[in-house]
Amino acid sequence: MSGKTLFDKVWERNVVAEEREDRPAILHVGLHLIHEVTSPQAFATLAERKLKVRRPDLTLGTIDHSVPTLPAKEGRLAYTTKAAEEQVARLRWNCQEHGIELLDLGDPRRGIVHMVGPELGRTHPGMVVVCGDSHTSTHGAFGALAFGIGTTEVGHVLATQCLFQRKPKTLRVQFEGEVPADVTAKDMALAVIAELGMDGGTGHVIEYAGPAVRGLSMEGRMTLCNLSIEAGARAGMIAPDAVTLAYLQGREGVPADFVSACDEWLSLSTDEDAVFDKEITIDASALQPMVTYGVSPHEAVPASSLVPLPGDLTSASALDYMQLSAGAPISSVPVDRVFVGSCTNGRIEDLRAAAAILRGRKVADGVTMLVVPGSEEVKRNAEAEGLDLVFKEAGAEWREPGCSMCIAMNGDKGEPGQLVVSTSNRNFRGRQGEGVRTVLASPATAAASAVAGFIRDASAIRRRAA
Repeated sequence: MSGKTLFDKVWERNVVAEEREDRPAILHVGLHLIHEVTSPQAFATLAERKLKVRRPDLTLGTIDHSVPTLPAKEGRLAYTTKAAEEQVARLRWNCQEHGIELLDLGDPRRGIVHMVGPELGRTHPGMVVVCGDSHTSTHGAFGALAFGIGTTEVGHVLATQCLFQRKPKTLRVQFEGEVPADVTAKDMALAVIAELGMDGGTGHVIEYAGPAVRGLSMEGRMTLCNLSIEAGARAGMIAPDAVTLAYLQGREGVPADFVSACDEWLSLSTDEDAVFDKEITIDASALQPMVTYGVSPHEAVPASSLVPLPGDLTSASALDYMQLSAGAPISSVPVDRVFVGSCTNGRIEDLRAAAAILRGRKVADGVTMLVVPGSEEVKRNAEAEGLDLVFKEAGAEWREPGCSMCIAMNGDKGEPGQLVVSTSNRNFRGRQGEGVRTVLASPATAAASAVAGFIRDASAIRRRAA
């Protein structure tokens, strides 16, 4: 018998009923996160069937997708549509009706759904975390099995606190060596997706390992796991260690006997003789700051390189949509807008990285820059450090917490034809507004591009200053 992977151990501790040929396994859900966009239909189904929420204490709601990031005027938020405002009101009513804790507008703990779980200490190693949102994989940074679910499944979890699942395969991504100074977790993630392709992780749960991963903060680990879904993976995971425990210590949602919990959590690491279904190794020391150039996150290359020729890496139609010329330097591409935020890169560490580039510099003429903290906690911490002043003095807009330009359903979007350098997670056609061209990048690269007016990484800005 070979050893067990982190995934194997977490799967086994949450299985209520084993998988059979005629039926998937049944998993117990330790944390169910809900927001205003994907929950209304699920609650409607419960009402139709006269069902109650099984475990409201294991369910947590927040408002993030539809809410505007502009401050309220005369006590009223400027919702983009009546439907968006109604979604928020409906979630508020459903949570009150079923006794679910809601981080409502005005709650100092509110934020993007994948930020508040960790911030409140509700995300624990070894648990199953689900949400009606693709990027639930973020929580895998804590050694949890976390993945997005559909609306029907949201209703099923609300009613039973369980979920049918076929057991995925395992894939280990090993980062050997140390990353160079300007390379971030976002660059590591884009490098993995470029290596695997948009469907290279399909049917698998990825475990990220190696010295470069261990060297990441929890913020960086969350970014890495957040993007797992963009390679087609079911989830991404990192084994808990001292960094994990230090992040969780003292947060309101951790177990009362924290020491005993830590001992249990540390036992979840992959055994030395564990066998994975698939493994790849990446030389972390060879990585560079990355950007996307096409209409899928796997179409990514170093920011200092040339736009690839159509072929195995990308299609001519993607380049046509992006209005890019194959063989041209990516640094020659002009920028219209820059967005720093989202559940991928809206944490305090991300804002510090962007502020470090903007401090003492100005956003280039003709460029609009939006900085949106991912939660009220991040906003408070950033303002306590004076980061908001750095952004404002540089000419960027400082907004209220929310999903903002990542999903463009809240008033924050680009105009047709504009090129946006974004720290979010998807560069699909129309993701940030109809006809908008999206380039994914790290916060440092996004800020450098805002200053230059063209796509640049942080080292290019530093060289210019020297």
